Amino acid sequence: MDYTGALEIIPRQGVCKLRFGATMMDAQRYFGKPESVEHIDDIEEYKSIVWHYWQKGFSLFFDDAQQNTFSCVELDDSRTILWNQELFKLGEKEIIKLFKERGFIAIDTEEHEWGEKRVSFDDAMVDLYFEGEVLTSVNCCIPNEIENVLLLPN
Repeated sequence: MDYTGALEIIPRQGVCKLRFGATMMDAQRYFGKPESVEHIDDIEEYKSIVWHYWQKGFSLFFDDAQQNTFSCVELDDSRTILWNQELFKLGEKEIIKLFKERGFIAIDTEEHEWGEKRVSFDDAMVDLYFEGEVLTSVNCCIPNEIENVLLLPN
C-alpha cells in the first residue's frame, strides 16, 4: 500500500497518485482494501461500484461503462489538499478564488432542498458541497472528453 497521510486532489487527473482510468487492482494496491463495497445500478444508464474508505474519509467510484475503471472520488477528510492548500480550512469565497487563480472560472451553483449548497467547476470536474460556509465534501471526476476513451495501464 502506497498511500499515507493527506489526500491530494489533482483536478482532471485523480487523487494522490491514483489517476482516472486506473483499475480496481491499482486502487487496492495504492489504498488497500475498502471497508465496504456498494453496487449502484438503480440510476438509469449508470452503473458503478463504489469502494468506501470510511476511516480515511473518501470513496472511489468505478464506472461500469468504463470497464470498472476509476472515474470519481468523493472526499470528506478534513486534511484534503488542493494546490498546496488544506481545502477544508477554506471558506466558499476562498475556494472560489483559489479555482479562479488556477484559470477555472466557469462556476455553477445550486441550493439543495436539504440545505446543502453545491458549487461546481465543470471545467475542473470538481463539485464542492457546503453547509453554510463550511465545506462538507468534494467530488472530483474524470473529464468528459476522456470518459469514452478506454484507458489502459502501462
